[in-house]
Amino acid sequence: MPQGKRPTLQDIANKVGVTKMTVSRYMRSPESVAASTRKKIAAAIETLGYIKNRVPAILSKSSSKTIGVLVPSLSNQVFADLVQGVEAVTGEEGFDTLIAHTGYSEAIEEEKVALMLSYQVDGLILTETRHSPRTLQMLNQAGIPVVETMELPSSPIDMAVGLNHEAAAFHMVSAIIASGKQHVVYLAARMDSRTLLRKTGYEKAMKQAGLQPAVVATLAHSSFTQGGELLKEALTQHPKTNAVFCTNDDIAVGVMLRCKHLGLRVPEDMAVAGYNGLNIGEAMTPALTSVLTPREEMGRVSATNILQSLRGERPATPVAELPWSINDGRSV
Repeated sequence: MPQGKRPTLQDIANKVGVTKMTVSRYMRSPESVAASTRKKIAAAIETLGYIKNRVPAILSKSSSKTIGVLVPSLSNQVFADLVQGVEAVTGEEGFDTLIAHTGYSEAIEEEKVALMLSYQVDGLILTETRHSPRTLQMLNQAGIPVVETMELPSSPIDMAVGLNHEAAAFHMVSAIIASGKQHVVYLAARMDSRTLLRKTGYEKAMKQAGLQPAVVATLAHSSFTQGGELLKEALTQHPKTNAVFCTNDDIAVGVMLRCKHLGLRVPEDMAVAGYNGLNIGEAMTPALTSVLTPREEMGRVSATNILQSLRGERPATPVAELPWSINDGRSV
């Protein structure tokens, strides 16, 4: 087989010594071919490195059996968990997932939506709720099921699956204040929509308690190092700081590591709260107190709603708010 030339059904047929129709029948329904022939065809496919060409099926059925998923980050475990939930559902139904990365950019999301639609995906799962006018126009014209997930937009494009980030942040900060800490600073990164929702919840809790909100933020992406830097800045700007509510666990773990370096006891000298309930928080000493977010469940519900819509069934809850909780960490 010449390098760069994809093997065809005819190549497999020639190698086995059967007709192309027999190979095609094997591809559609292996049990319809004699057992001895099945073994030969399977061996030829393995030897030649045959890759099934789905384009003809897509063109004939106007369906790709593929769900597109757009995520803002490929390095963030939060979105990996979401995709795992999606694929737990799509895999069982014989659907594939096509994943694209937007980098928290509306412009890049627009490009990726256009790319997804060019592959005739049957449905789309979006992890942002702010979209460019052209993205909205393309999705409207495509007429495919769309789920916005991770948060709950005020006016969903079609369906939505998420949680109330503002309420979760409010309850976490209220718990910090109830523990006796009054100088609570919000440490934020990236400043995406979910970070801003948590900021609103933080500010409401502080004001309700008669305390002055204080936010230390960066536009950079979250990291352990960034958490340490934000704590350093918080202590410089607000020397009385004795508690921090972090927009995610990466920032919170970075804060705890910096506290150890500075000789600050957690939670006695510095209470630390995170968000998302990632596994690394459980490995910290003390265990990180964090908001537990149902990431895999959001993926599963999003995929389920897409597949229901493709079957012509409107989901019972097209806009689904999933529950969150606060773990029993010891850092607050």
